[in-house]
Amino acid sequence: MNKTILHLDLDTFYVSVERLINSELQKKPLLVGGTSDRGVVAACSYETRAFGVHSGMPMKMAKELCPEAVVIRGNAGTYSKHSDVVTEIIKEQVPLFEKSSIDEFYADLSGMDRFFGSYKYASELRQKIINETGLPISFGLSVNKVVSKVATNEAKPNNQLKIDFGLEKRFLAPLSIKKIPMVGDKTYQTLRNLGIKQIKTVQKMPMDIMYRVLGKNGTLIWKRANGIDHTPVIPFCERKSISTERTFDRDTIDMVKLRGILVAMTENLAYQLRRGDKLTACVTVKIRYSDFNTYSKQQRIPYTSADHMLIPKIMEMFHVLYNKRMLVRLVGIRFSHLVSGNYQINLFEDTEEALNLYQAMDRVRKRYGDRCVFRASTMGAKTIGRMQNPFNGQPPVVLAHRKQ
Repeated sequence: MNKTILHLDLDTFYVSVERLINSELQKKPLLVGGTSDRGVVAACSYETRAFGVHSGMPMKMAKELCPEAVVIRGNAGTYSKHSDVVTEIIKEQVPLFEKSSIDEFYADLSGMDRFFGSYKYASELRQKIINETGLPISFGLSVNKVVSKVATNEAKPNNQLKIDFGLEKRFLAPLSIKKIPMVGDKTYQTLRNLGIKQIKTVQKMPMDIMYRVLGKNGTLIWKRANGIDHTPVIPFCERKSISTERTFDRDTIDMVKLRGILVAMTENLAYQLRRGDKLTACVTVKIRYSDFNTYSKQQRIPYTSADHMLIPKIMEMFHVLYNKRMLVRLVGIRFSHLVSGNYQINLFEDTEEALNLYQAMDRVRKRYGDRCVFRASTMGAKTIGRMQNPFNGQPPVVLAHRKQ
């Protein structure tokens, strides 16, 4: 039996939510993100894209390209709530689905043609989401996740597209190679230097040539260009979590030590999220006192994997929770309600420098170990092996402490 994979994508999600809240913004060029010149565009309307604006661009440049655009700081919590509403609708209608980001979903509709018709079912699901949320959404339907995602992008804005079985290569052939998922600017430039502009050129090339040029990524790009993808739909599960905790050799009331350990734990778990392409929407802090009484506090947050968003929240919860002036035996942190997805640009604090810093630190950690770069305030946190040297004699990199 052939697979039937549905990809759903909420069109210009942040922009659509803002227009839902304020109808006066309809059809106006709109930028959502950091409002300062050092801020970053988190989302932009189709009207601004005609001027060359795109997400991830410095806000200063975006405003220069499209000076008449309305700039909105946005509210990440509001966007998460609207995403949750869509998630609940899909959960009620689809037995197996994956939430790949705050505004993207995959669903496995294999076998549904026997009883109802997968395209008809997907169309009714899309219409139900539009009617109940007021948000525009597009979908692509095909035999695998890659082709469905490309089909969704071709269907936008607010439309739908089905690629029949056996027509995957024909559909992909005339498209730009940049339409292939995972082909970024650097890879695109490498392929363009080889004279490759359209996907059909890659389809005609032997796979080993792509491997010689781009290594394993070349093989993957060749398969995707030919409509080959066996990636399964990963079931969405809100209970999935990661956590860490520390039981002290001696109970302590040293607040400097406790803060340093909590920051170190949060920093490490945030990196684990980014390394696994995960985002968290719920954080928990736990304290166990010397009398063995244990207390915890949990809070929902907008989807994120950013240190500078998680650390202040953890510290805020800790200070609310810690009110006994008793010796502490154990502290712990848990991130739950995980979903698959890459780091989301924060609407308030992110700058181009901050995004570049995260990428640089994560590359160092990936090469030398996840504890090779850390904040100066966590140097005394032996909890998660901070004092161990992963560099074979080379010292770890210490970031200057900035008050959270």
